[in-house]
Amino acid sequence: MGGTEAIRRGKDGRGGLGNVLSGIAVAVGFALFLGGFVWGALVYQPYTVPTDSMMPTVRPGDRVLAQRIDGGEVRRGDVVVFTDSMWSDAPMVKRVVGIGGDTVKCCGAAGELTVNGTPLDEPYADDAKPDTGLTMPPGQAAPAGTPFEVTVPEGNLFLLGDRRSSSLDSRAHLQEAGQGTVPRSAVSARVDALAWPSVKMLERPGTYAALPGGISRPGPLRLQVTAVAAGAALVLLGAAYGPLVRVLGRTRRRERSGVS
Repeated sequence: MGGTEAIRRGKDGRGGLGNVLSGIAVAVGFALFLGGFVWGALVYQPYTVPTDSMMPTVRPGDRVLAQRIDGGEVRRGDVVVFTDSMWSDAPMVKRVVGIGGDTVKCCGAAGELTVNGTPLDEPYADDAKPDTGLTMPPGQAAPAGTPFEVTVPEGNLFLLGDRRSSSLDSRAHLQEAGQGTVPRSAVSARVDALAWPSVKMLERPGTYAALPGGISRPGPLRLQVTAVAAGAALVLLGAAYGPLVRVLGRTRRRERSGVS
């Protein structure tokens, strides 16, 4: 009976249950860690932003994480990745200001952008005040505040860069079909976070929340990061249990034998 009990409790009569629990912790932790990474790889795609058109929100060379979405999920205020042959053959990153049916106008009484007559508070935008009344030729960045008024066709999006003074965005294509708007189907992803060199989530602008349709909800990135971090912690704690028990056991035996 004593021998059986000793086997249950471990080689020296200690730690049998602890060893089982540490093994479970390692297994669960590994599943969480690996699962979080795989889930993230399926949902998100990394991009490097090459230009300064989205400053100060995103700087040139920043690495971002963009959630793979369908264009139908896009809301005003989203920073999206899209490809449109009229703009460029490469993916571009801009902010959605207007959706189908919206009238986007510059500028309001205080020089602000308006959507359906509602002034936008845009603390994220750089150089967003009026500058000139000139209309720029296609393919050139419009100065911040260049007057325009566009009614966005259904199924399309009106996109601007946050650095209004140097962004080649919908304003540079106003005289083309669709007045510079792009179809929702051109969107492949929505930027959720900056990953390098800074690490932070991209907040949804509250100024769009009161408009019909509201703003989008953040993707599952926080949950995925939590799963990876919790998994790593469980693996480390479970793996450390055995060595820790052995060290404590030797210390207790020395104390009992009177060896310092």
